[in-house]
Amino acid sequence: MSPAAPPVPPSAPRPAALQPLLPSDPSSIAGYRLLGRLGAGGMGVVYLGRTDNGELAAVKVTHADQADQADFRARFRREVEAARRVSSPWAVPVTGADPDAPEPWMATAFVPGPSLGEAVAAHGPLPERSVRILGGALARALAAVHAAGLVHRDVKPGNVLLAVDGPRLIDFGIARTTGETALTSTDMVVGTPGFLAPEQAEARAAAIGPPSDVFALGCLLAHAATGRPPFGTGAVDALLYRTVHDEPDLAGVPDGLLDLLRACLAKDPAPRPTAEEIADRLTEDTPGAPADWLPAPVVRTIAERSAAMLALPEIDATRLGASEGGGQAPPSRRRFLLLASGGAVLAAGGGVGAWAALRDDDKGRKAATPGGKRRWIIGVQADLTGPAKDIGRAQERGARLAVERFNARADKPFTLEVTVSDDGGDDRRALAAARVLTGDPDVLGVLGPTSDYTGLAALPAYDEARLPLITVSAGLNLLTNRATGQGLSVLQACPQHAIAGTHVAYYVLNKTGSVRPGILQERTDDTYAWQYIGGANFAFRQGKVAPVPRVVPGTTTDYKRVLGEMIAEGMDAYVHCGLTPSAVLAARALDELGFTGMKASGQHVFGPRFLAEAGEAAEGWILGAPVVDPATRKEASAFVAAHRKRYGAAPAYYTGESFDAVNLLLQEVEKIVKGGKAVDRTAMTTILRKVTYKGVMGDYAFDPEYGSLSSATVGTFIYTVENGRFKPLEFAPAGPPKNRRV
Repeated sequence: MSPAAPPVPPSAPRPAALQPLLPSDPSSIAGYRLLGRLGAGGMGVVYLGRTDNGELAAVKVTHADQADQADFRARFRREVEAARRVSSPWAVPVTGADPDAPEPWMATAFVPGPSLGEAVAAHGPLPERSVRILGGALARALAAVHAAGLVHRDVKPGNVLLAVDGPRLIDFGIARTTGETALTSTDMVVGTPGFLAPEQAEARAAAIGPPSDVFALGCLLAHAATGRPPFGTGAVDALLYRTVHDEPDLAGVPDGLLDLLRACLAKDPAPRPTAEEIADRLTEDTPGAPADWLPAPVVRTIAERSAAMLALPEIDATRLGASEGGGQAPPSRRRFLLLASGGAVLAAGGGVGAWAALRDDDKGRKAATPGGKRRWIIGVQADLTGPAKDIGRAQERGARLAVERFNARADKPFTLEVTVSDDGGDDRRALAAARVLTGDPDVLGVLGPTSDYTGLAALPAYDEARLPLITVSAGLNLLTNRATGQGLSVLQACPQHAIAGTHVAYYVLNKTGSVRPGILQERTDDTYAWQYIGGANFAFRQGKVAPVPRVVPGTTTDYKRVLGEMIAEGMDAYVHCGLTPSAVLAARALDELGFTGMKASGQHVFGPRFLAEAGEAAEGWILGAPVVDPATRKEASAFVAAHRKRYGAAPAYYTGESFDAVNLLLQEVEKIVKGGKAVDRTAMTTILRKVTYKGVMGDYAFDPEYGSLSSATVGTFIYTVENGRFKPLEFAPAGPPKNRRV
């Protein structure tokens, strides 16, 4: 599901996001007994803790390597100080902290309810009265923040927790004293795109103040009232641009809130109302008691999560102490059994992790085969039953062929098996599908996921486990975005979408000599299309041509009018940056208009659906894809023969690349084993990023820091549609025509 798609309400509320503790987790921190994990990422872990008197807390613990960074402790100490300075019933209080500990930690009161973002995604927009009470309480929380001389700077749906008696504002991690810029680069955008003010989007540090929080509050309330952010979704650059230049989308906001939200969302900070003024305006006409301020489905979610908290295990009669060796006592099997029996919250949220932690009786089950060789697992996370099931099944077959070939060797130093986890192409299932694989210590690495957004949703599990994740089809740049602390585990064995857009545009210039290429972005999948059009625009600038641009909503159907205007402006070639349904409409429109220039698009149009739905209008189109037809590669002949023997057909697209990705991993693991060293899967990503591998589909090398595919290796392959089929042509060129004259 793309970020631009409307939320699909599930049939039941999602369970609380509590995962069992891992064997490496401590059992307690500074008097807080740890009951489970609330979340984890590249910076650290948030645990659910409980004091001896039964009070629950969210305990945030940072990784030791983060604490070693020069300015990290200063930032963490400022977060603690900022949170302690705010006194409001609508802001979550700090209950304990130690910024100077080897692993700095901070505890805040625990609120069992969902975040505002979760509630809106699961149950849809809130009614006007709920939005008014929400806004009034948050405005009062912000008034307390501003009275303490602070600016929160990250007011967003994920930082608001919902309770029966009202909302709670959380996370002061990037809060700053008013006017303070010493620890912030003047050109750094701080905050969450889509929920930040224009002055934040333009990194005007001196202009950021309390009115910036008011703008963010306006965005948040618009999201709560309509179910969508007022500046859309998608690529970061696109969100920042719209925040600064576009008017907010307030369609569907109740009339009683429109004027106030428009005032909050003024581009200029000066006329925005203060937090106190907002609180007064939102609560003056609010009838009834606040206890029934939320719709029944949201209240039911809060009740279920609260009941799950009450079902957690009792405090042990004796404290967990140190082991005889002086170190931390390892988590006991009994403690994990108690956690697993603690209610639906654990059974639904972390059953796989709990199973992995309870493997004492199975120790050695996969340690060795009857022949005495170690057995490892290759994981595959793929869409096997959803919209991209053909690609997912092809990737699974590629992995199985690689494993079968390895196991057939007489000199193999270990044996392999395959475990497949189907996410159905649904980003809401992706994280659970990932934990099936990361929770098994015998999994060496994982091929997948199939799509961009399942990959993004699953990423926290792989980063937390430091388990190598090799994708041959997910080209989203956010998968390798170290700036956000994510993507530590990823290798992208395919070009990123922006690079692929550059490749296709270079092909158009080299083959046509175009001087006025048309370029259209449709916004069904804003992130993909924005990256693709950005790459294509870069190529056209390199080629010294000025394209004819258009950006259209994802709901646009009148492509004949839009493309007719582009032709009238001199368009002599066309690049479509979007998905298959709109490409079909564009193909039909260009055919009716008699357009004879080159027509091109990318990965998300390359597939049988475009051929079937566009029909004759697809003839002659150029498609760039991150896959090569195995029939064009003599190096792949043995692989093709093995696939035919195993599956009775020629390999589908993405099978060969998946075969290569698994063999890349196995090559390096085998080197380690033959060198007499132990295999540490948490170190494999770093090793793989430094490798150049010659596969049957081409050569692979990666950026050693980010894990993205090196520009010097496998790139974008070009196909044309001929007689209703994709005909392979060649790899796209690496640059514009030389000595080009315009």
